[in-house]
Amino acid sequence: MSLFRDDGVVLRTQKLGEADRIITLLTRGHGRVRAVARGVRRTKSKFGARLEPFSHVDVQFFARGSELVGRGLPLCTQSETIAPYGGGIVTDYARYTAGTAMLETAERFTDHEGEPAVQQYLLLVGGLRTLSRGEHAPNLVLDAFLLRSLAVNGYAPSFDDCARCGLPGPNRFFSVAAGGVICGDCRVPGSVVPSAEAIGLLSALLTGDWPTADACQARHVREGSGLVSAYLHWHLERGLRSLRYVEK
Repeated sequence: MSLFRDDGVVLRTQKLGEADRIITLLTRGHGRVRAVARGVRRTKSKFGARLEPFSHVDVQFFARGSELVGRGLPLCTQSETIAPYGGGIVTDYARYTAGTAMLETAERFTDHEGEPAVQQYLLLVGGLRTLSRGEHAPNLVLDAFLLRSLAVNGYAPSFDDCARCGLPGPNRFFSVAAGGVICGDCRVPGSVVPSAEAIGLLSALLTGDWPTADACQARHVREGSGLVSAYLHWHLERGLRSLRYVEK
């Protein structure tokens, strides 16, 4: 029997029995972890209020064995709030839907429990912090998070050089199957011709050029979001359920 301590973000919760919950977290040191939190659904439980989605917490786990992820679910025995990002997210519909899509994306990209995914964890913490503060439009924060999540998981799209032959950009065609923008010689069936402004926006979101992203017109933001959604769907092999509720 072992005690483990880690900090993480609560991705989702599930009811268990009359008063318990199964908490899914993305942790810094252990990747995605599912644990049982006992008694957290009781009205007087302060412990339960700290384990809501979007919360950044310091958690202690109790596991039977030397590994945190084993045959049975560990118990979540202590929790301290690091940052209650949910307070700045759940009161605004646009932020809430964008944040929910971010949580689902993080869970989908960490499908093996117990495997550290530090870059994905840091991306999620930074994305939720930015979203809760309202520093940028929620859909821009979401698209930036999706693009960077794809990048750290090995699916970085190209927005300048041809994704197939490397021809220096700008290149006018875009193909999700090819990996981003492609030249005329590499054009494949199903390629689209997005506006230069939409491609510039996505490049800015991927690299963190927020002045350029914030100044983009709404029609180009919608166009860029469509490309991001299609690209994510291709690599995840199925879409995000929460993405359909995001305001465009």
